[in-house]
Amino acid sequence: MAYWLVKSEPSVWSWDQQVAKGAKGEAWTGVRNHTAKLNLMKMKTGEQAFFYHSNEGKEIVGIVKVVREHYPDASDETGKFVCVDVAAFKRLKTPVTLLAVKKDKRLAEMALLKQSRLSVQPVTAAEWTIICDMGGV
Repeated sequence: MAYWLVKSEPSVWSWDQQVAKGAKGEAWTGVRNHTAKLNLMKMKTGEQAFFYHSNEGKEIVGIVKVVREHYPDASDETGKFVCVDVAAFKRLKTPVTLLAVKKDKRLAEMALLKQSRLSVQPVTAAEWTIICDMGGV
């Protein structure tokens, strides 16, 4: 199983809004970066992703599960981009801040730090375990 991190500004789409969608989840739309699109296309049903509040908060606040694999993003007029559906799975007991990630030397190669603007990114199994421990899950 692969692990992922997806980013959203809480003023646009927050963790609480994601939770409110329940088990059905919601389409993760609006990705307009080719690399992020390719990552969406690699996501498989049942895989998990950290939910990261970007710009405002800058912290990992929860975990979502992929409930539908990639399909055309209806919000994309060009027809080039895709989305997946994700459902809230688990809230972190303690949000993991960007500063905390930066301070942990074991996470120095994490895409969150190396490709900071990428909105959908892979997370290694080791990074996943470390972040889950930091977040109390």
